[in-house]
Amino acid sequence: MDQDLQDIADKIIKYLDQKNVQYSDVRADQQIKKSALIENKDIEHIKNNENKGVGVRLIKNGTWSFCSITNPNSFDKIKNILDNTIKNSDYRNIKNKKIKLRSNPVNKREINFPVLKKTDIEELIKIGLECNKIISSTPKIIKSITHASYTTNSKYFVNSEGSEILQNFTDIIMEMVATAHESGQTQSVNLTEGGRGGLELITNKIQQSAKEISKKASELIYAKPVKEEKATVVMNPDFVSLLTHEILGHPSEADRVLGKEMAWAGGAWWKGKIGEKIGSEKLNVFDDPTIKESLGWYYFDDEGVETKKTTLVEKGVLKNHMQNRETSEIFNTMPTGNMRATDYRFMPLIRMACTCIGNGDQNVNEIIKDVKNGYYISNMKVPSIDMNRYNWNISCQYAQKIENGEITNLLRDVIVMGTAPEFFNSIDACGNDFTVRPITNCGKGDPMQSMMMGNGGPTIRGTAIVKSVN
Repeated sequence: MDQDLQDIADKIIKYLDQKNVQYSDVRADQQIKKSALIENKDIEHIKNNENKGVGVRLIKNGTWSFCSITNPNSFDKIKNILDNTIKNSDYRNIKNKKIKLRSNPVNKREINFPVLKKTDIEELIKIGLECNKIISSTPKIIKSITHASYTTNSKYFVNSEGSEILQNFTDIIMEMVATAHESGQTQSVNLTEGGRGGLELITNKIQQSAKEISKKASELIYAKPVKEEKATVVMNPDFVSLLTHEILGHPSEADRVLGKEMAWAGGAWWKGKIGEKIGSEKLNVFDDPTIKESLGWYYFDDEGVETKKTTLVEKGVLKNHMQNRETSEIFNTMPTGNMRATDYRFMPLIRMACTCIGNGDQNVNEIIKDVKNGYYISNMKVPSIDMNRYNWNISCQYAQKIENGEITNLLRDVIVMGTAPEFFNSIDACGNDFTVRPITNCGKGDPMQSMMMGNGGPTIRGTAIVKSVN
């Protein structure tokens, strides 16, 4: 991080200390992103973006006030912005709703996340072109897309309590889409690979992923749709990761539980149910920012809270929500380290880091072998969830029929539907193939913030409604 940017953050805290605010923190962010879009073997564009600035939160008169400053270069020019931000809290003085923060230790750390194989745009383009060629050369493929990017991030957090935390990390992402067409039928399969680290996260495996999605897209041309049926479903880890994200992760965010996100992204059907059974004994759910190489891996959140694994559901019983320093005071618990913002321009919100269904102890083949009539559901596509995360349907990229313990016909345009409590209680098997998948575009908040994170789980088996949309 530029030392000047870090120095400005420190000066802001000292200035606000003189203004008798109850609490203040500053996030200084510096981000450099390089990306290349490749379509049908041609480079469509290469982008280089740099973004830096500071976001300032403060509490005065028991209310929050916030400002952000892009490319700050003079502290004298910032003072007027800070003074106006302090004045804003006078206008927002709300009786009987004073903000209270849970206490948090003072932390002073500098953390450099490991990059085992340094990333550069030339090498990333080379890999992207190679994958694009693999997809394009597969029969029936009419469109191949690879979008390769890497971002170097430097985040500095300082607050009026004395914390000073610097975290430096790199994210690498490769998104691939294979689209096949023949005889009036068009089918697409996509996959995203990558995580927090360097080229080691995609080297020597991304090419195989390109082969698999292009092969599956071409096979789907001949696949059949399925009639609506309530049946046993076996979901692979990629599909489970989106299911976990939508109907377990989001309703576990305490601000949603309190109804603060209802206008945009909904609440939580299990409000007030901590300590109650909401699923089968096979269901264990956690959020863990300490999972290395995940896009949700970090050591301190945007309130300076040190991260740890948080149990959300244990043997079907709801245990906790993801908490920030404000909500944990309301729930009389501890903050969980889930307060994050897309960058300095936004107020942090409670966000998933790496929310997962816990690993099981069963072999996947054994889980399938026990199914007389059902469906094997593969790979996430598009979710549709109601405001309280109660009724849900999620489409998959492809499915296969299970008959007498054997995987048979390939099926297309399949969606899976259910209600949260009925489905969670139907889970009767969890595989031993726990996997974390990258999520690159989770939206939340007003104004909308897009966030990267991890989600995951093993193969699971339950009961749901299956049908084709076309």
